[in-house]
Amino acid sequence: MASHVVAVILAVLAGASAAHGSEPWWNETQVYGINTNSGGSTGVFVGLTLIQSAAAKGAVCLDGSLPGYHLHRGFGSGANSWLVNLEGGGWCNDVSSCVFRKGSRRGSSNHMERQLQFTGIMSNRPGENPDFYNWNRVKVRYCDGGFFTGDGSNAAAGLYFRGQRIW
Repeated sequence: MASHVVAVILAVLAGASAAHGSEPWWNETQVYGINTNSGGSTGVFVGLTLIQSAAAKGAVCLDGSLPGYHLHRGFGSGANSWLVNLEGGGWCNDVSSCVFRKGSRRGSSNHMERQLQFTGIMSNRPGENPDFYNWNRVKVRYCDGGFFTGDGSNAAAGLYFRGQRIW
């Protein structure tokens, strides 16, 4: 594979609920543990980074909060390769459903998990993810209600459809 490969994975990763592990792990953002539960998948916990400069460009979540991502840096031969996961989550259909959504992680970074466990194709373990374990792996959080395509707002309802600016 070329050293500057970008893999875009449009998938929904099921959020796994797991206890914090005891083995420490480091990334450039924050330090967390890995899950060492028997019988389950192990994976590194990766911190949420909010994009501080996004609001000035109008790139905000449905409720106007900052968009975010989880990044685990690659290493070795994968240091210049990227796996990008655009989180899925469906669309809101009308003002009422969008107002409801802005009170959840699908519409506001204020309700997003501060750390996610990277498993499967996002794992840093060669046995679990032999092709991409050492690549830069990033999960772009979905919070705009229109799958990164909108560029409008509804001032009366306090809704911002700004996914196109986020992406």
